[in-house]
Amino acid sequence: MPFGSIGPIVIHLPEAVEDNAQLAAENPRWNMDVIYEKTGIRARHLATADQCASDLGVAAAEKLFTRFNIDRSSVDFLLFCTQTPDYPLPTTACLMQQRLGLPTSIGALDFNLGCSGFVYGLSLADGLIRSGSARRVLLITAETYSKYIDPADRLLRTIFGDGAAATIVDAAERPSLGPFVFGTDGRGADSLMVPEGGARPKHEAMRPRKRKRWPSRLYMDGPELVKFTLQVVPPAVDRLLEAANWDRDRVDMYLMHQATTFLLDHLRDRLKLDEEQLPEALQECGNTVSSTIPLLMHDLRSCGRLKPGKRSLLIGFGVGFSWAGCAWTETWESHQAGRMYGKAA
Repeated sequence: MPFGSIGPIVIHLPEAVEDNAQLAAENPRWNMDVIYEKTGIRARHLATADQCASDLGVAAAEKLFTRFNIDRSSVDFLLFCTQTPDYPLPTTACLMQQRLGLPTSIGALDFNLGCSGFVYGLSLADGLIRSGSARRVLLITAETYSKYIDPADRLLRTIFGDGAAATIVDAAERPSLGPFVFGTDGRGADSLMVPEGGARPKHEAMRPRKRKRWPSRLYMDGPELVKFTLQVVPPAVDRLLEAANWDRDRVDMYLMHQATTFLLDHLRDRLKLDEEQLPEALQECGNTVSSTIPLLMHDLRSCGRLKPGKRSLLIGFGVGFSWAGCAWTETWESHQAGRMYGKAA
């Protein structure tokens, strides 16, 4: 039976950058030093008015195909994770199939998950490969949360950035990805939400649990999200270690959703980890929602910290409430790039 294996990852961030100095000049009453201390974020990349999540995702995939000489005809399935689709329908993945020149014989679907989305996507890709339905899956994560945020919103504007990641998941003879654990608690749905824009009549729509301080379409209850995260992530880590039959000393790194430095610091404290074990990659791009974990993995590979044989736990958590984790052993080597990578095995 074939198993899913994570191959190359490429990220794409919009050209427009908004840094803390710009925000301070525009909003003199915002104490950006204090905000940076809590968020760990210096700058965010922002999509332009005419850029959608699909545009960022297509750009990431095109870079992936070019940089690693990947034959488009070798892709069997396209998975697209976003909470900012181009349209309510059709499925954005169908539009991306045509734009990317992928075969019409592939499967393609969107799934609407945020911070847990990349790990969910890996589980879907792994399942497709294990079932024999695909041998090469293209997993794209992309968000443009900035389109939901009012410029006056000090909380959200200083945290969220736009971006995309394209990841290849290939069939392999040996397992390196999984097991997976999941969690869902819809009681927290009103902690991070866009209450308008769906088919639910406005007078019946779910309301944020607290008064909105700013007119953003996106609402976030930060303290409630912190509370939720600290309640569910440590037990999820324990479940995952048990499912993988790993002791803690066998884990090299914990690759967590990059929410804010404040939250990551609390997770380090709860899990008794240091910054080497639970690394960060959000200072220059902010919280990119479903793309934070692949962005982190890309950065760690680029600096040589993620090498074949390294064992990690990948944990995503947030909007929904939704969380997901998987055990992963790095097997992909950077020298596989170019002509050595090519087609699916």
